Amino acid sequence: MTWAGRLFNVRETFPRMLLLDVSGLAYLLVTCRTDQPPTGPQWVLAVLGFTAGLLLHRWRVWNLLVQTALFAVAMVILTDTTINKVGAGWALGELAFWAPRYAYVWAGTAFVAVVYLAFAVPQSSDGLLEELVGLATSLGLPVLIGTVGRTTRELGVQAARRAEEEQRRRESEHRAARADERSAIARELHDVVAHHIASMVLRVGVAQHVLPGLEPKVAEVFDDVHRTGTAALADLRRLVAVLRDPDGVRSDASLTAIDPSALPAALDGAVEIARRAGVIVEAEIDPAVGGLDAVRGLAVLRLTQEALTNVAKHAGASARARLRVTVDGSDVSWEVADDGGSVAAGTRAAPPGGGHGLTGMRERVEVLGGVLAAGPSGSGWRVGTMLPGEPA
Repeated sequence: MTWAGRLFNVRETFPRMLLLDVSGLAYLLVTCRTDQPPTGPQWVLAVLGFTAGLLLHRWRVWNLLVQTALFAVAMVILTDTTINKVGAGWALGELAFWAPRYAYVWAGTAFVAVVYLAFAVPQSSDGLLEELVGLATSLGLPVLIGTVGRTTRELGVQAARRAEEEQRRRESEHRAARADERSAIARELHDVVAHHIASMVLRVGVAQHVLPGLEPKVAEVFDDVHRTGTAALADLRRLVAVLRDPDGVRSDASLTAIDPSALPAALDGAVEIARRAGVIVEAEIDPAVGGLDAVRGLAVLRLTQEALTNVAKHAGASARARLRVTVDGSDVSWEVADDGGSVAAGTRAAPPGGGHGLTGMRERVEVLGGVLAAGPSGSGWRVGTMLPGEPA
């Protein structure tokens, strides 16, 4: 916080007291010497006032009592009571700036006024009216400044609270809108996509029963379609559950992670699915992947599935792909590269169809602290990343 901000902060009383003491010292050394040098008692009362202000700056009531007492002594033994008068007025202003209730301000003002009238009026050569005007000025101005400062602070606190409430309201509305959108997507996935996939799986199952004596290759294709459709239905059900109740499924590791010990087998399954699609896959999977945490294990599996699917889709069935997953300490290095298949060298661009798969892969990697690198490599395509053990 800057010095200007600290001067107007109700908790930062020390900078204001220090500024007051420096001003009083300048008055005694410069202004007062031009007319009449300060006397010994004046120095003593001034130093006592300066010291009390610094020591009692957090105890406003006690500071006001001490400063007022010094002011009373000064009115009895001194002819120039400016230092102690300003000290009492400043202490009253600090009380008004801090006071949780106006009763403190009225009580402090009455106390200083009684002391002033009791000691100043009997020794003054001016009339009572002049003394009352001086009293109103000496006490009214500090109280006014302190009250304005306190009011400004309270208004600032109220404005900050209103801003926080407005922010919470907007966040609540945003969450409600996102919940509605997720519910709509979940309904579409459940009522349309899942329905059609279930129908396809059912028809394949029926075909397997009503068409006996199929050739082994045809039966293998039917089995693969049936198995893939069933797995897709299971993934869709999990996705629908996440969309409908994201808070409720975060505690379910089966929906957001994978058992680390099952990761090598799951990667082998993804490679086998790609091989059934006609892609020649060379897999180099470090056995240490079985010791990964569940979240990064799921990320490696999803990245592998998406990358091999893209190879089959964009490079064709004649493509050769290389999968490499290695563990170096706590970091995981993952890469899938292909030779382009039937695509001419240097002509393969980013996957078509909007690139949503690649975008999803990049987002998944960035959440875990990595950076996805994807682009042409020779005549083919390469995608890879490194997932750190401790996300950046």
